Amino acid sequence: MSTQTEVEIVTEVLGVPMFKKIWSASYFEALPVAIQHFDLFAVLPAMFYMFRFGHRRGRGKFFKTFGTRAGTTKERRESVTIEKIAAALAQSPGLDGFQSATEQAILGDLLLSFCLENRNRSLGRQEQIQRVAPTHYMASWIDLPEESVNLRYVPEMIVAMLVNQKGQYVQQTKENEPTWFAVGHGFANNLLLQAFHQGIVHDGLLGDRASDRFDEATPIGLDQLLMVRLAQCLGEAPAKLLDREPGKTGETSENARGSQISNKRPIAERAASEFSDDIRRFVRSYSTVIPRHAFVELLESCMAVGLTVVVTSVFELLFEWHATGEICEPRQQPAQFFVDCSNGVKRPLYLLAEQSMDDFMRRCEHIPVVLMALRLLDYQTALDKNLQKQANKSSPYARDWLNLLGDLLHDRQPDGKQLRYFLETKANELANALRDDYPQAAALLDNEETQPNPILRLAEALTLLQKRVKTHEKLKELIDSVLLIAQPNGLARKRTVTRQGVAGAGARRREVRSLVLSDSVLDYLVHLHLLRPGYKPGQRPLSLKEFLQILRERYGFCVDTAPEGMTVSNEDLQLNRRMLERRLRDLGLLLGVNDAESMKRLTPRFLPFKEAADDALD
Repeated sequence: MSTQTEVEIVTEVLGVPMFKKIWSASYFEALPVAIQHFDLFAVLPAMFYMFRFGHRRGRGKFFKTFGTRAGTTKERRESVTIEKIAAALAQSPGLDGFQSATEQAILGDLLLSFCLENRNRSLGRQEQIQRVAPTHYMASWIDLPEESVNLRYVPEMIVAMLVNQKGQYVQQTKENEPTWFAVGHGFANNLLLQAFHQGIVHDGLLGDRASDRFDEATPIGLDQLLMVRLAQCLGEAPAKLLDREPGKTGETSENARGSQISNKRPIAERAASEFSDDIRRFVRSYSTVIPRHAFVELLESCMAVGLTVVVTSVFELLFEWHATGEICEPRQQPAQFFVDCSNGVKRPLYLLAEQSMDDFMRRCEHIPVVLMALRLLDYQTALDKNLQKQANKSSPYARDWLNLLGDLLHDRQPDGKQLRYFLETKANELANALRDDYPQAAALLDNEETQPNPILRLAEALTLLQKRVKTHEKLKELIDSVLLIAQPNGLARKRTVTRQGVAGAGARRREVRSLVLSDSVLDYLVHLHLLRPGYKPGQRPLSLKEFLQILRERYGFCVDTAPEGMTVSNEDLQLNRRMLERRLRDLGLLLGVNDAESMKRLTPRFLPFKEAADDALD
């Protein structure tokens, strides 16, 4: 019996360079984010910073300013609490009347309500701070999370989709270049920065990290003022990420890009384009007419919906790539889910929603194997100059590159014979090395009847050696993160169920998820699709029937129709539709004087910017 671990055996057989490239959970050419948990609520401040300065954020002065100077790094971080921040702010010249302990407690509660969040979302003024809220552009001056890599490259991907440039990295926008989201040009030509920069003026060069100054004569809300005062204590924005700064959790050698913003985008081109369009239209139309707190919640719902469609569309394309070796542009569709419109009140509906999500999660169990196969093929193809010439890997959308890898996987590429032979040889070597200590992995590599393709056999064995439970858990964490699961403005819920095992086996506990659109998500979707398409201002008439069709075709959210491959009774479908109608009426988003379908029309609670301005003039 050998004393080597699975990692040591794989490294010995494949070699150190190859091991470092493939021993991951992600593949950035398909989905340019690290597959694991991230905090979607912390994404917007990071995006503000990247739009403003044109590079990724490094460390700032938050922990140095508000924490203790003694102790370990962990102890210094844990010392930064609401109580200490409130005490420091009370001494700043911009806030008067908070000198007593009672007043500082009130100030601390205001900070916790509007600007900052404790670790694990706990209450109290003695807990460690973990997140800053995007109440104002100045939130970008606060380096939370301390390591930008903890956001798993989600802000970089969204910025790349919004900017829509060519090239390998996002560049500073050129003068007079038409764009809705300018990079490195202040606030005037960037819709997102315009929406959050109230009162900020420049006192120096745009690249100067201390050049943003607040005009004290500007009237702003209390939540925004607290964020401004918090940032003023720091004196300047964080420095850019060092080009050679070692990465933390989630930073891989293939994605350690230093300060530059990667221009990689997901292979689901249609979903990425529609996501970008949705953010542009929503921010442009409603940023000045919806109260700030409500607007931030709706914008986070917007990002959750868009990222959910992007991620599920990528997974659907990966399923297709695994089967055919091709990514077909016209067929890009998100996964379909049955939506529980009763908010978990009607048992038949939430059980159907759980069944629908369960079916998708079971299919996703094979995604880590597909990603491993892609990493194996990518590493070997990058070593072959003849193969590299046949597709552009550095393109923002890597569809052609994945099609090349698919041809290699399915043995349709004449120049790939040597590559396939090499991987098949390594599979045989690995099987021999694993046979004594890891017989299950060796059996996978030997079983040509179940899986005749040697590359997929190697991918399955390596995924098993990575601890399949861990790879699946990371995938679930990513899905939960984009869904904003169990959040007031999220798309889904999760609960633990206990099921009795067969033949006297013990009870089995597991988590089940269901798509349940929160009021915030419904509010966002209605207001978005009441806007006229394209760049036209104003609103359009929209019937409930048309709205349900949009939900199904564009987002994969099925309300009064069954998802593909799932059977739902007509009685349950009609009940689900009635529940949605009731919720929309309660939210003030649906008008209808009778039961005629043509009379059921959606109506907004907020008018778009141009119409609101016209009403004010009248």
